[in-house]
Amino acid sequence: MALKGYIAYIALFLVSLFPLQGFASANEAEEEPFQINKLIDEHINDSHDFHVMDFNHHAYAIPLPVILWTDNGLVVFMSSAFEHDNEGKVVVERGGQKFVRYHEDIYYANAENTVSLDEKGQVTNARPLNFSITKNVFSMLLASALLLCLFISMARSYKKNDKAPKGLAGFLEPLVLFVRDDIAIPNIGEKHYARYMPYLLTVFFLIWIGNLFGLIPFFPFAGTMTNNILFTGILAVFTLLITLFSSKRNYWKHIFAPPGVPTWILPIMIPIEVLSIFTKPFALMIRLFANITAGHIIILSLISLIFIFGTIAISPVSVLFTLFMSTLELLVAALQAYVFTLLSALFIGQAVEEEHH
Repeated sequence: MALKGYIAYIALFLVSLFPLQGFASANEAEEEPFQINKLIDEHINDSHDFHVMDFNHHAYAIPLPVILWTDNGLVVFMSSAFEHDNEGKVVVERGGQKFVRYHEDIYYANAENTVSLDEKGQVTNARPLNFSITKNVFSMLLASALLLCLFISMARSYKKNDKAPKGLAGFLEPLVLFVRDDIAIPNIGEKHYARYMPYLLTVFFLIWIGNLFGLIPFFPFAGTMTNNILFTGILAVFTLLITLFSSKRNYWKHIFAPPGVPTWILPIMIPIEVLSIFTKPFALMIRLFANITAGHIIILSLISLIFIFGTIAISPVSVLFTLFMSTLELLVAALQAYVFTLLSALFIGQAVEEEHH
């Protein structure tokens, strides 16, 4: 099946997932002064719907499925039931239970059908287990589906054509060879690199495509997965687990008995080396999360200058700098995918390195 067929299936899936009556949800509100922190939080943080726009005191959003495991079992409904409320004022009753949404977290409603806050402003309501398809989860599923379409189409193209690749295969092949020849082989070695190519390719393309989603203008499903530290943390944990389960005797020898280190220094060096096992994936997690999030915050801040100064005179400067930052973000999207893949290959290569005599 051609790539167009896969894209058509994805489009049909999206249309069937979001019923027409759920595309707009509204909540009357009083006119509020512009708050840049609120704007950035709404765009950066994960949510249970895709906010499209605000018009005439109405918030229009594309709802997503809310999936909860509660005291009475599984409960499923669309996020439009909360009517775009995020302050715990709208109560949704399902399965004989009442739920409220407060700052994108879903809780059981208290006796007053709202949320209770302690002196520190923390919610004290009980929470069900939340397995909802949030904005970031949906973006991850969409990116994964797109990757499957791309590489299944590429594989079928290679089966049918034994000549030089063309079209999509011709575009993807240099990227695959780049990951193999410039990342995997130099850092892992020709003997072991093939085992880790599926993981490295998956990480590289998933991060790259996921970053690009967040840069598409006016794209309703523009959730950037790497804005979520849990997503980057899980990728870093995968790298850590692969490193530990692939490690050889020489790897642990350099941690617990570093060659050339005097014996009296070992009590200092060993804890540092053990700690480095966990600081490496932690650095992977923070680097990817911070770089992508910082870029989005800068772009939103530049756009907000128009509303902060309350004049369109600032718009040429704001638009030009936003355009520059958006172009720079295209480079950062690919660069962060490269850096994460490179460092993952480097850590794995250190674990599988053979002992030199």
